[in-house]
Amino acid sequence: MNAWEMNFDGLPGLTHHYAGLSFGNEASTKHQYQVSNPQLAAKQGLLKMKALADAGFAQGVIPPQERPNVALLRQLGFSGRDEQVIAKASVQTPELLSAASSASAMWVANAATVCPSADALDGKVHLTVANLSSLLHRASEAPTTEAILRAIFHDTDHFAVHGPLPSVAAWGDEGAANHNRLGRDYGLPGTQLFIYGRDTANGTSPHRYPARQTRAASEAVARLNQLNPKQMIFAQQNPQVIDQGVFHNDVIAVSNRQVLFCHAEAFVHQTQLMQQLAERVPEFMPIEVPAAKVTVAEAVATYLFNSQLLSKPDGSMMLVLPGEARENPRVWRYLNELLAQDNPIDTLQVFDLRESMANGGGPACLRLRVVLNEAERQALNPAVMMNDTLFATLNDWVDCYYRDRLTVADLADPQLLQEGREALDRLTQILKLGSLYPFQR
Repeated sequence: MNAWEMNFDGLPGLTHHYAGLSFGNEASTKHQYQVSNPQLAAKQGLLKMKALADAGFAQGVIPPQERPNVALLRQLGFSGRDEQVIAKASVQTPELLSAASSASAMWVANAATVCPSADALDGKVHLTVANLSSLLHRASEAPTTEAILRAIFHDTDHFAVHGPLPSVAAWGDEGAANHNRLGRDYGLPGTQLFIYGRDTANGTSPHRYPARQTRAASEAVARLNQLNPKQMIFAQQNPQVIDQGVFHNDVIAVSNRQVLFCHAEAFVHQTQLMQQLAERVPEFMPIEVPAAKVTVAEAVATYLFNSQLLSKPDGSMMLVLPGEARENPRVWRYLNELLAQDNPIDTLQVFDLRESMANGGGPACLRLRVVLNEAERQALNPAVMMNDTLFATLNDWVDCYYRDRLTVADLADPQLLQEGREALDRLTQILKLGSLYPFQR
């Protein structure tokens, strides 16, 4: 059956700011307390979505979450009217207000792990929401993420959306950022590669930064997604690269169909893993970048592997990269050498995503990949699919509601909460998503 990989990009929210909340994400730490531009962040994301849609790639939009998250602040002991809760938090614990205001839900590669119907025992598309339990500002995303996914993938004859795993360390799940699918045509059964950083039973762990994904979580997600046991492989991320800032596997590897593009130091027992994949994946093609060409540090700084690898109609592939990859002479030299080699990648597409990159998220962080056949495409909410009309409407919406300058201190402004609610109320109407947010109920 014909099927296509569709990309659903997260739209940066109105409180996009640089607070350095993500320990282990070196870009996030590096840009702490700098001035952000939420309006530009949203427009950069929309331009990427529209360009890919114009190039023939099916592209959807996932809306931001409500921020500041007043409910989280109330859970942490602040009381009064919503404006009073924000004011108290800004004085007593500004770091909590920053966490409650994070726009990190824009990186929807962490929203869920997806299993296409071709791989599922019950023939449905499954999406398991990530618990993101390792960090406060991300752990609070799951309930709204689940509501959004249910509003987009609402037809229960075709889709099954599962809630997150228990939010405890042993079951830490960071979603599709630690998951790859390899195979031939998208509509055929594929091999799903789950990458974990920590195995509570055995294995080595990083020393400097935490390993956010556990093997137990990956195994549980595979069960929830009804994945055929014959179609799964579990592999450990190299703890040494985690300690160099590779907080998710999608910072060091990306796959598409038969191709796995990764750094030569990405995995524990990498040679054995490549042999295992060669036995499972027809025409498997690993592209392993040696440290002599690109170091792990260079990969982290440029987000070379946090790129999107997309199939064009003729079977060739396009690599979607952030501008930082072109600005690094060694990385750009390697990429041009890659184009000259015998592999499907023949196009480099560069986008300016500096607002997202400065907070630690590149092209692949911004998108959730969902393989759908024709019947499933027809069953999802069509209002979220990018086209000329939606692009123009969302650009006008951003111009109307978004600020072009935001600092951590600005989060205390009670007007920011009101602006956000008005914007999201309008957005749910544009995207026909119903009442998603607590303030709408």
